[in-house]
Amino acid sequence: MPYPTDRERDRPWVMRTYAGHSSAAASNELYRRNLAKGQTGLSVAFDLPTQTGYDADHKLARGEVGKVGVPIAHIGDMRQLFDGIPLAEANTSMTINAPAMWLLALYVTVAEEQARAQSRDVDEVLGKLAGTTQNDVIKEYLSRGTYIFPPGPSLRLTTDVIAWTVRHVPKWNPINICSYHLQEAGATPTQEVAYALSTAIAVLDAVRDSGQVEQADMARVVARISFFVNAGVRFVEEMCKMRAFAALWDEITRDRYGVTDAKARRLRYGVQVNSLGLTEAQPENNVQRIVLEMLAVSLSRDARARAIQLPAWNEALGLPRPWDQQWALRMQQVLAFETDLLEYEDLFDGSRVVESKVDEIVAGAREEIRHVQELGGAVAAVESGYMKSRLVSSLAEYRRRVESGEQVLVGVNAFEATEPSPLQAEGAKAIETVDPRVEKEAVAALERWRAGRDADAVERALTRLRATARTTENLFEATLECARAGVTTGEWAGALREEFGEYRAPTGVSSASASGSGAAEIARVRERVKATNDALGERLRILVGKPGLDGHSNGAEQVAVRARDTGFEVVYQGIRLTPEQIVAAAVQEGVHVVGLSVLSGSHLEVVPEVVDGLRAAGAGDIPVIVGGIIPPDDARILTGRGIARVFTPKDYELTEIMDEIVTVVREAHGLPG
Repeated sequence: MPYPTDRERDRPWVMRTYAGHSSAAASNELYRRNLAKGQTGLSVAFDLPTQTGYDADHKLARGEVGKVGVPIAHIGDMRQLFDGIPLAEANTSMTINAPAMWLLALYVTVAEEQARAQSRDVDEVLGKLAGTTQNDVIKEYLSRGTYIFPPGPSLRLTTDVIAWTVRHVPKWNPINICSYHLQEAGATPTQEVAYALSTAIAVLDAVRDSGQVEQADMARVVARISFFVNAGVRFVEEMCKMRAFAALWDEITRDRYGVTDAKARRLRYGVQVNSLGLTEAQPENNVQRIVLEMLAVSLSRDARARAIQLPAWNEALGLPRPWDQQWALRMQQVLAFETDLLEYEDLFDGSRVVESKVDEIVAGAREEIRHVQELGGAVAAVESGYMKSRLVSSLAEYRRRVESGEQVLVGVNAFEATEPSPLQAEGAKAIETVDPRVEKEAVAALERWRAGRDADAVERALTRLRATARTTENLFEATLECARAGVTTGEWAGALREEFGEYRAPTGVSSASASGSGAAEIARVRERVKATNDALGERLRILVGKPGLDGHSNGAEQVAVRARDTGFEVVYQGIRLTPEQIVAAAVQEGVHVVGLSVLSGSHLEVVPEVVDGLRAAGAGDIPVIVGGIIPPDDARILTGRGIARVFTPKDYELTEIMDEIVTVVREAHGLPG
C-alpha cells in the first residue's frame, strides 16, 4: 500500500543546471529559459579569466573568454546577468573560488540595487539571499587549478567572507567545501572524505582563531558550511561514502567545535555527478551513467543531497546545448516527481552490508585526517605536496585498471562495437560553440566601461583595498566599495596580487608512485626510447605544457608520470603558462617534443601560438602534440596548422600515447619508425 500521506514525503532537492557562456546577456536569457522549465536554482559557471582574476584583455585570457562560463568583469555585467531575476527569491550557486569575495560583493550590490529600486528595506533583502559561493581554494591547489594567491592569504579571504556573511547575509552558504574535484583528480572515497573534512577543519579553525566570530556563534558558522561532492557510477559505494561523510561531520563539529545543536551539525551538501567520467566513445552511454550517479546521492534519505546539478550527455564532446541541459533537468524531475523515492524513510537503515562499508570508509578517513593533522593540517599538506602526490598516485592506479581492462568502461575498453549514433549523425550540431567575436566584443565593452566610470572613485576604492590587505581587518567592506565604484575583476585581483603575491602549487608528479601493471608494454616503449636516445646521442626530453588558464591538470600530470616511467626526461612546470613561456622553456631545455593539454576549448587560439613561437625562435623542428576535448573538425584544423598529433579522451591508453610520441620524435629526426 502507498506510503501514508504526502505530508511525510521528503521535499525535493534544489534542481540546478551548471550554466553560463559567451556573455552576461546570453547567460541571462539561458537562466530565464531554464527557470521556466522548472529549474529551482541557478548555478553560475564563470569563464576562466573571471575565475582566475583577469579581465578579458589580459594576454592569459586569449581564447578563454566566455568559453567554459560567463565573463563577469564588473558590476554592470552582474546587473545584466540577473536582469529580471529577483535575487531575494532566487537560490544561486556560484562556482567561484579565489575571487569568491569579489563575485559575492557584486551579487550583494545588485541585490541592494534591486531592493532600492523596489523601495524595499536593504537589510531585509540581504537577509533573504540564499545560495552558495564555492570559495574552497584549498582543493584548487590539489585539482582544478583556479587559485591566485598563496594559501595563507587565500584562507584569510575565505575567513573574511564567512565572518561577513554570518552577520549580514545569514541564509547564504559562504563556502562549499568541495570534494567534487578531488575525485576527478583521483581520490578514492576514503581520500575524498578525508581531504574534504581536513579542509573543513582548516577553514573552521581559521574562522574560530580569527577573532571575528564569538565562540557562541560557531554553531551559526557550522550551520552555514556546505559541501559540494562528486558521485561516481559505483553508486552503492558512493551512497555509503555520503553516509560516512555525514557521520564524520557530525562527530567533528560536535567534538572539535562544541556544537550541541544536532540540526546545525547536519551535513548539507550539493552534488554534480562525475563529468570527467563521461566518455567521448559511445557518448549515449553517459545518459545511464548520469542517472545511476544521481541515485547515489538521492536513495539514502538520511544522507540525501539538498541540491543536484547534472552534466549533459555530451560534455566529453564540448559545450552542451540548451536542449542537452534540459534533458539533464528532466532526469531529476522524473526521479523526484514520478517515482516514489521521496515517500519512504531511509531505505538502508539496518543494512549490514551498508553499515560495514560505511564503517570501513569512516575508519580509513579518520586515520587519513589524523595523518593530515600530524603534518600540520590541510594547508601544510598542500604546501608539502603530500595530498597532491597521493591524488596523482591514486589516479595513476585508476588509469592502470582502465588500461588493463580490470576497470570496465562500456564502449571504451569493452563492448566497443557500436551502431552509428543518431545523436551524432552527420550534419547534427552535437555541441554548443562560442562565436570568436565574443572575446572581441568583451574587450570592446570593457574599454567602454573603463572610459565611462568615475576614475577617482575607482582609485580611492583600490587604495582602500590595498591598505586593508596590509592589516588584519575584514576585506569585504573594502571589496564592496570596489564593486560599487566600478572596479573590474582584473583590477580587484591585481591589487591583491600586489599585496599577497601569487603562488604555484606543487604538481605532485615527481613524488607520485606508479603501478607495475602493464610492465611489459612499458618496457617495450622504454626500449624504443632508449634506442632513440642512442640514435640521437642524448636522452629524450618532453615538455608537458598547460597553456592559457585551463587548470584541469589531471591529464597532463598522468602524461608526465607515464612519460617518466617510459624513460623520457620530463619538463613539467604546472599550469597557467603563456605560449611565450612554453616556447622559452622548450628552447632553454632543448626538448625533443612539446605536449600541450587543453580542456577549456581555447585550443584553436593558444596551440597555434606555440607552434608559431617555436618557428620564430628557430625551433620549428620541435614537434608539437596536443591532447584535450577537441572536436574532430578542430583536430583537422590543428593538424593543418602543423600539430603532429591530436589526442582526445578516447585515447585512454597512456603507454600507447607514449609509443606514438616516440614515433613523432623519430619522424622529426628522420629515423625509421
